[in-house]
Amino acid sequence: MKTKILLLSTLMFLIIGTQAQSQEAAAPKKILVAYFSHSGNTRAVANQICKKVNGEIFEIATVKAYPANYNTVVEQAKQEQKSDYRPELKSKLKNIKQYDVIFIGYPNWWSTYPQAVKVFLSQYDFSRKTIIPFCTHEGSEFGNSLVDLKKMCPESTIMEGLAIRGSAAHNSGDRIEVWLRQLKLLK
Repeated sequence: MKTKILLLSTLMFLIIGTQAQSQEAAAPKKILVAYFSHSGNTRAVANQICKKVNGEIFEIATVKAYPANYNTVVEQAKQEQKSDYRPELKSKLKNIKQYDVIFIGYPNWWSTYPQAVKVFLSQYDFSRKTIIPFCTHEGSEFGNSLVDLKKMCPESTIMEGLAIRGSAAHNSGDRIEVWLRQLKLLK
């Protein structure tokens, strides 16, 4: 009789455990869309992604604004990369641990992400997080930024990113939707 009760208890434990695991697997992932934008193009893409995946948004913004003049900002970005300058950011996330999937968006500056994104990536532990990069560009796509991202976040799963030409950023909803479906983030 004790053996039957023990077997029945064990069986019930296994059934309840399996149900709990399947409920955990079905739980929606908490998504963050973090981005840096100078001209507004990356912001436009970030907002479209955020709306489609029902995520939360976070702007990576520097305390000191970048110049509006294109040539001046290009030269400044070059110098910042060369000297490994770390700009101060306006705000920090309260709790990165709550997010499972983190989109990281940026304009491609000198073949990688801006130094502000580097600062953001260095401030948090992205271990065991899924990172999905996206960038805006005017012909260079991701450049070396994906390699740089993997170096900054070696314990993360880096998914296939999306590079969008800056001039198409505001009208890229269909392309974003196809990409998100390929990533299985939309039904």
